Order: sequence, then C-alpha cells, then structure tokens
Amino acid sequence: MSFFNSIFGNSENTDSPQSKVNWTELTDIHQLMEIETISNEKPVVIFKHSTRCSISRMALKQFEREFDLNNVVDAYFLDLIAHRDISNEIADRFNVYHESPQLILIKNGKAVYNVSHSDIDAEALKSKV
Repeated sequence: MSFFNSIFGNSENTDSPQSKVNWTELTDIHQLMEIETISNEKPVVIFKHSTRCSISRMALKQFEREFDLNNVVDAYFLDLIAHRDISNEIADRFNVYHESPQLILIKNGKAVYNVSHSDIDAEALKSKV
C-alpha cells in the first residue's frame, strides 16, 4: 500500500501541507443546525469527500491548492464513507442530489450552489460567494 500512497497520496490525510483550507470536520449530524445558523451571517461550504475514490481525492487536492476564501466562508469537510448518515441528511435538508465528490455552498440556511467532480473549482466558488 505504501507504494500507492507515494504515488497517489494517502486518502485518509485531509490536512496536507498544500491545503489552504481551514477545515472543520463534519462528524455529527447536529452540526448541520450550526451550519444553517452560521450561514445567516457568513457563507458556508461543505466538501463531501469519498476516501475510497481517486477522483474525489484529486478534486479535493485541486480545491485545497486554489482555495483562498478562509476569511470569507467557513469550510466543512465530510468524510462521507465514515458519515454516510450526515451525507444523506445534507441531501434531504438542503435539497441537493447526493454526489461524491461534491461542493455545496450554503447561504441563509439554503444550498445556493452545488457542483461535483471536475466542476469543483475554487475560482468558480468565488463568484458565488
């Protein structure tokens, strides 16, 4: 496995030196209420990531390298393999179709923008914030 990790990176490590994102891990379903509340004052992004998917890993790394909105949005990271219940609740609560990887922007308690796979782009997110 270490051979693959050296080529593709370890999918369990979300806080690499290249990351510019101040992630808050989304590990409890009650945090979704917190996200709704925060989003009334400041936009919130949720990145849904599958630790088993190389495409998800690639999208995450690219997003982390380009991201420069730490003072503008709060960023939450969801390992949807470990927390599928939260992923399902996000789909229901914010009325978005589940995808992975997926980036969702929440403003005033509502999903106002969501993209997946190669459409995840930190620059595009700027225009939506």
